[in-house]
Order: sequence, then C-alpha cells, then structure tokens
Amino acid sequence: MKTAVSSYSFLGLINSGDINLYDCVEKTKEMGFDAIEFTEIKPDDGSPVERYAETLGKKARELGLEVASYTVGADFLNGSGGDARAEIDKVKRHIDIAALLGAGVVRHDATTGRPAGSRGFLSFDKALPQLADACREITEYAAGKGIRTMVENHGLFCQDSDKVERLVNAVAHPNFGWLVDIGNFLCVDENPVTAVGRAAPYAFHVHAKDFYYKSGMLPNPGEGYFKTRGGNFLKGTIVGHGDVPVKQCIAALKAAGYNGTISIEFEGMEDVLAGIRIGLANLCRYIREVEQEI
Repeated sequence: MKTAVSSYSFLGLINSGDINLYDCVEKTKEMGFDAIEFTEIKPDDGSPVERYAETLGKKARELGLEVASYTVGADFLNGSGGDARAEIDKVKRHIDIAALLGAGVVRHDATTGRPAGSRGFLSFDKALPQLADACREITEYAAGKGIRTMVENHGLFCQDSDKVERLVNAVAHPNFGWLVDIGNFLCVDENPVTAVGRAAPYAFHVHAKDFYYKSGMLPNPGEGYFKTRGGNFLKGTIVGHGDVPVKQCIAALKAAGYNGTISIEFEGMEDVLAGIRIGLANLCRYIREVEQEI
C-alpha cells in the first residue's frame, strides 16, 4: 500500500495564508509520502483553475509524487439550484481539471439528501435511481479520459455503508467505486470495522481519519466536538490517537485484496504539521504490521 495526504489536511495553514497548494506539495514530499490528494482547487494567484491545476500536477511529478486523487463536492438532488443537469456538467468540468492534474481517480459526493430542517418523504430508495443515473453518466465521461470515479461515505444521507454499497451496485459500472473513509462511519454511529469490511471490495481509494469518540450519554465535552447523527460526540485527531480502529480497518482492506493508496485526512485541533507527521508514522507502522501478519 502507498501513503498520501489530502491537501485538506493543511487547511488550517492554507486559510491563515501561511502556505499555498504549491507549498503543500513540497511539504508532502518532505514528510515522506508517496502521493498527494487534492481537494477542489481554488487558485491563490488569480490564474485560471486549469492552468493552476496543470502546474500543480507538474510540480508533483517533478518531485516524484503521484497525484493520488482529486476530491470535489456535488449534490445531484439539491446542487446548482436543484438543476441536476447543471450539477452533472459541473462535475464533468472537474473531471477535466483532474486530467490536467494527472489524477487517476476523482471523488465526488452524491447528495446531502433532504434540505436542512426538512421532514419531507424523500427516502434513499426514492433518490437512488436519480443518484445512480448521474454517477453513471459522470463515470462514463471520466472513463474516456482514463479516470475512475467514486463516492465517499460522507454527508449523513449517503454515509451508511449499506447505502453506499447499494449506490455503487446501482451504478453497476466497472469505472465506478468507493472512497472508503474509515473514520466517517462513526458520523452515522456505524462500527468502522464492520463497515470497512463491507466497503473493502469496492474500494478505489481510502482515507485514514481518526476521531475521539464520547457517548451522547455523557455531558457535552465542548469546543472541538460535533454530534453524530445519533447524538454521540466526535472530535478529529491524529491518526492513531483516537478511537477509530485504524489498523484493524487496514487489515480488512488488505484481506479483501486492496493494495492501493491510503490518504491521511487530518481534521484535528493539534498543530497541523505535527498532526500529519505523527499520523504518517502511525499509518506506516500499521501498514507494515498488517502486511507482515497477512
């Protein structure tokens, strides 16, 4: 397995103006990762996004880094003002950007589901055909550019492992798969090991993420924590420091034949560079131990 880091992990430093995406590429190389994953690109120098993406990809290759993945948002029910055609076309433009980056896989969302606060009757089963049709059209477009596409267990409505599995199988295209985020299952109160075991056969890419977990029966722990769908408390932390069974999840992936890239997605309150560095050391150790044991 190869290691990568998502540019999202550097967001605190990017937002403060301390670094830009070019600096992220250099930091990724300095830390010893095999690859970098980019989230939706927003040029900081005023240049067109296409030119910025092309030069980012070139810089990564010059440093000997692969571009593991490109991650973008999407919502085929509510995005673009509810215009599914416009939302699909938007994602296709991101596929073009991914090609300029040199990314082999693109992750896009499916939907956030019902609008916030809505108590309507839109079930996942009712939404599934529209979501599958959109995902299939996009992956067919991407296949023509040598890019695979995937959705992530993300966004509550389409986050449970059984729902994502049904979506992948409804799309039923060999170019479409799953970005398995081993931490995100806790957001919907699902056991990560059980969920990763279900997801592993469909995995195109993996996020290593860790959370501190506290029962909703306990007092609210305060700043930094957010609530799961069922009312428990989570806070992002360094890979290996929290309550996500990271090594066991890697073992489940390996047992299913996954031998691709695992990207750290750091969301903790700790120092960004220290959090990524320590997380990489832990991730490498887990991968090494799993590969020795299996």
